[in-house]
Amino acid sequence: MLLFVALLSGTLFGLGLAVSGMVDPARVTGFLDLAGAWDPSLGFVMGGALAVFLPGYLLLVRPRRQSLLGAPLPQVPLARIDARLLGGSALFGVGWGMVGICPGPGISLLASGQPLIVLFVAAMGAGLLLVDRLLLPRWLALRA
Repeated sequence: MLLFVALLSGTLFGLGLAVSGMVDPARVTGFLDLAGAWDPSLGFVMGGALAVFLPGYLLLVRPRRQSLLGAPLPQVPLARIDARLLGGSALFGVGWGMVGICPGPGISLLASGQPLIVLFVAAMGAGLLLVDRLLLPRWLALRA
């Protein structure tokens, strides 16, 4: 059941990205280009998503102690702004601005078969492995 819910959630998320135009790199870079030919349409998409999400979250999700499938919900850690958070956010933002693709749309665009999308997802995977295998263990060792 858990895998079915994950598949359904991922499918709905990908469909939402496709319908909203957030998988179109030209539209994304147009939204991020504040000094040029700015395209505000993705701002409306994000605003609409928040307008739907926030009431549902506040009324249905936040008061719950367990998920709909009965698993306990993890505690959200206190927000801490540190060099890792700032560096990761900057790296994500620069990459998103350069190519107009973030991880969710990148994975959904794999279906297009475009070589540059495949290269993007491969580079994203390599970056995840680099952090997981090299950087994270060193960071955890420094904190111990």
